Amino acid sequence: MDFTFTSVCFYLFAAITVFAGLCVITTRNPVHAVLYLVLAFFTTGMIWMLMQAEFLAIAIVLIYIGAVMVLFLFVVMMLDINIERVREGFWRYLPLGLIVALVMAAEMALVLNGKYFRAENMPSPVSLPAQFSNTKMLATLIFTNYAYPFELASLLLLVAMIAAVMLTLRHRKGVRYMEPSEQIAVRAEDRMVVHSIPAQTKDFVETPAGETDK
Repeated sequence: MDFTFTSVCFYLFAAITVFAGLCVITTRNPVHAVLYLVLAFFTTGMIWMLMQAEFLAIAIVLIYIGAVMVLFLFVVMMLDINIERVREGFWRYLPLGLIVALVMAAEMALVLNGKYFRAENMPSPVSLPAQFSNTKMLATLIFTNYAYPFELASLLLLVAMIAAVMLTLRHRKGVRYMEPSEQIAVRAEDRMVVHSIPAQTKDFVETPAGETDK
């Protein structure tokens, strides 16, 4: 195997990415986990840069690291997360978690072994002109040849987002909130009620100037 500068950088960045990913799921401090995830995203961007995918590299650095992960970091630092309470049901839900993980691994294996990722279907490397736009080519491939994997990834991200919302949902007592079902059930005639109040009169007695009421 020939070790060029590009291959050495690839293996180095790949090792750092794998190490950072393992630290994300093994570290006990949520803030440290977010920082390790930032490192994993950054090294992934460097790998994409080596593959001449400049748009993906810049997107993951600017969007995920510069915006999303900074937001995650502030949210984790501001939330009062009870780590002991979160770990109470670890062993109880471990079998179910392993089953879900095995199902997800099987789905990924089926997708990776499908016709989209076979070597004979991969285009051979060609020399690209100076005016070539990998952003345009990426969009064309995503919405034509890889439309099904793209929709599958979008569905997985949607499920992950809903799961994150449900896991962090906490019902606290004494907090005022609005019920959406009650807001939808409101009728137009119930929004304003007119009460008929009879007019009241009061007899005023004129007091001469300089005198006060006793």
